[in-house]
Amino acid sequence: MSLNNIKSVDTNVIELRRMTVTDVDSVFEIETLSFKSPWTKEAFVNEVVKNQLAVYFVVTLDALVVGYAGMWTVVDELHITNVAITPDQRGKGLSNRLMERLFEFAIENKFTSMTLEVRTTNAVAISLYEKYGFKGLGVRKGYYQDTNEDALIMWKEF
Repeated sequence: MSLNNIKSVDTNVIELRRMTVTDVDSVFEIETLSFKSPWTKEAFVNEVVKNQLAVYFVVTLDALVVGYAGMWTVVDELHITNVAITPDQRGKGLSNRLMERLFEFAIENKFTSMTLEVRTTNAVAISLYEKYGFKGLGVRKGYYQDTNEDALIMWKEF
């Protein structure tokens, strides 16, 4: 079953597609609602317009952007940079759909692994990543400058 243009049980139209520069305002709003130290709007523009190694997807609900996920291609690996869903749409399986789309991209393009860093205190995100086969393989001490929190390095092989 394709993840694109799937109708959910409550009849909302859910779509997953590549992020474009016209999505940046919505993505930036979700970013600021989701993270203690959000990326700037300019950073997202750069990711979509200039960074040839960046791959971003958005999930829309009735044509409104309600989430996004990004990653960088590093040789034969993918590095997830961020995954976020607007607070009012969390817990509805949309992050699962984004993760599955990232994996589809990885497999279609023959990447061998994915990696990411996540705050060691972010149990919800860690649980999501573990559900999809990521394993914690190390810790970056003081990685998050805003709080000096440690980052759990997680890895998944294909």
